[in-house]
Amino acid sequence: MDKPSRPAEPFALHDGVLHAEGVPLPVIARAVGTPAYVYSSAAMRAAARAFSAALAGVPRKRLAFAVKANPNLAVLRLLAAEGYGADIVSGGEMLHALAAGMPAAAIVYSGVGKTRYELAAALDAGIGQFNLELEEEGQMLAALASARGIRAAAVLRVNPDVDAGTHAKISTGRKQNKFGVAWQDAAAIYARLAALDGLDLRGIAIHIGSQLSDLGPLEIAYRRVGTLIATLRAAGHRMDHVDLGGGLGVAYAPADAVPSVAAYGAIVERVTRDWGVTLTFEPGRFIAAAAGVLLTEVTWVKPGATHPFVIVDAAMNDLARPALYDAFHDFASVVPTGGRMTANIAGAVCESGDTFATAREIDCVRAGDLAVFKTVGAYGATMASTYNCRALVPEVLVDGDRFAVVAERVSPEAMLGHQRLPFWMAPVAPRRAA
Repeated sequence: MDKPSRPAEPFALHDGVLHAEGVPLPVIARAVGTPAYVYSSAAMRAAARAFSAALAGVPRKRLAFAVKANPNLAVLRLLAAEGYGADIVSGGEMLHALAAGMPAAAIVYSGVGKTRYELAAALDAGIGQFNLELEEEGQMLAALASARGIRAAAVLRVNPDVDAGTHAKISTGRKQNKFGVAWQDAAAIYARLAALDGLDLRGIAIHIGSQLSDLGPLEIAYRRVGTLIATLRAAGHRMDHVDLGGGLGVAYAPADAVPSVAAYGAIVERVTRDWGVTLTFEPGRFIAAAAGVLLTEVTWVKPGATHPFVIVDAAMNDLARPALYDAFHDFASVVPTGGRMTANIAGAVCESGDTFATAREIDCVRAGDLAVFKTVGAYGATMASTYNCRALVPEVLVDGDRFAVVAERVSPEAMLGHQRLPFWMAPVAPRRAA
């Protein structure tokens, strides 16, 4: 793998026009239409290499990209070439990872709701590790594996009851959260699962939340893991794999203070030095977020009671994070004039929650202008929906001065093709207006 480097800003102004690497964004808008997600290959490669480099002092490790952050086939293929496997949470994500060329042995199956069918399919595919979320899941996996004459490699996910200090809806490590087994029950559950013939139980996993802005809670959780490792080893259990999850935050707003990946790597190296295990890491947001923008066109600038509404052709069905988490995404004109305005930014969906920003100072824009929402390469397109019968947004990958559509726009007409009237309803003949 090449030495990590920081490329020039992947989305930058050249001759007064915002580019994605070497491609002017208006060129993509003309070719693909708006709204559209646009990803920078260089930015993803740089982040992937920076994360790996920060862990250079960890002697035994596996890197598994969190597919839920961005399951696009081209994105996964790019990261597979950088030596990343996959962290999956569904059978569908497994299919995406395999189709992208990620080896089955490099896939880690996380998630609290794995079905019998999904567990069986993952066993048949030969994935490398199951992260068990409850004892009954381990029993089911053991039975399925025994019926196939194999033993399933697995670790037990433990809830360390550590508050990551992140948004409540992306916190996963408090005792109130649905993930993992209770800390006080972990040793007893581990002992019972380790005795099952169909399981090759080899360690533990934790993940305390996403978009972490403080490494303190993470270090507390890791030290608790170290204590549990010692307890389980003292009881005679095998303990040679530990999954430390992901969650490292990124800067969405210019003023956001987030820990450096180097500081994260230093904590990992210091805390885990004497564990004697293979560590698994599951970065997602850190690698993909800053590598994407959502390209949109201004439909209207509508007068408002206090500030005008900038209505864009992107909406909450295309980018759900502001509606779900009150998340901040910077908004910028593709061809800025230098003027500034204070406005509310909203989409066309028939919900008051379809608001990207309120009373925000932005570049001056008018109807027909192109603009972007920044830092949307993670948890953007993957969370899109067809609410209000809107099209699913396309995705574009840029590499230097070339670009390609890597996910087509799915039109309302195409969606109708997946629906059927029941046999007791007469077909509807198209009608013209009188």
